[in-house]
Amino acid sequence: MKIFVIGGAGFIGSHVVDTYIQAGHEVVVLDNFRSGNRQQIHHQAKVYEVDIYRDQEYLESIFENEQPDIVNNHAAQKSVPDSVKDPITDAQINIMGPLHLLELCVQNGVKKFIFSSSGGALASETENIPTTEEGEPQLISPYAISKFILEKYLRFYYLTYGLQYTVLRYANVYGPRQVGEGDCGAIPIFMDNLVNHRPSYLFAYSDMPKGTTRDYVYVEDVAKANLLALHKGNQAILNIGTGQEMYTEDLYELIQEVVMKRIPLIRETERIGDVKRSALDSIKAKNILGWESKTDLKEGLLKTYQWMCNNPTNERV
Repeated sequence: MKIFVIGGAGFIGSHVVDTYIQAGHEVVVLDNFRSGNRQQIHHQAKVYEVDIYRDQEYLESIFENEQPDIVNNHAAQKSVPDSVKDPITDAQINIMGPLHLLELCVQNGVKKFIFSSSGGALASETENIPTTEEGEPQLISPYAISKFILEKYLRFYYLTYGLQYTVLRYANVYGPRQVGEGDCGAIPIFMDNLVNHRPSYLFAYSDMPKGTTRDYVYVEDVAKANLLALHKGNQAILNIGTGQEMYTEDLYELIQEVVMKRIPLIRETERIGDVKRSALDSIKAKNILGWESKTDLKEGLLKTYQWMCNNPTNERV
């Protein structure tokens, strides 16, 4: 099959590209390269530099010329704090950009749309951790709202035009090629700070002094879910996580063991838009896709650190 991977030069998207090509598919990458890295795109992928929100005519011509079977969207504004500061830009990138893609999918007979959503941001307000896909999301940030709105649009495009879809709600994805940017990517930020002898910040609550909790899932496991979703999971919303809840301070302790350096954390107050607790129940993904997380966190952190050591900062950006 011919597959468009939107955002295929990014951290997760580039791993999805690798997995699709290794499975024998023809892959076309569309990326604006504002944060993506051209060097990490598989050499067999065809590449277009295009902005899905701003470059409408060019985007239309790419769809008309290439005629993809599947569109996989990993292009996103991914920072929760940035979405709080600038919700308009967040909506332009995370709502309007994908809507342009959906329109072109309908016009060009695309069979299926695979959408990377956020299980953490869309977690329901509950004490039952890990959370399932059911329940009303908290929607406490524009980032979460934009992801939720797109899920509803996918349902509309299916009911109206018959466009098949699968939504993959990710936990906190980590692994090789991830670069900490601003407030995004706790694992590479912590590792980079330790390597460069800088302190890191812990955003904590009065009732959660060890910080928020998150579910960390390895990027190659996530890429496998995208491969399985090519033929399974139609009209399904699926959590992709480990189900294991970890405090940020405990994560930092584990990373210190991996890096073999110790620097005390600087404690800060909570951030607006942060979900306090998050871990995802992925039983539905196991039942529908046959997917489950394979990589232990310590193993994944060691692989990530090894990649970081082999790719100095100036080669990772």
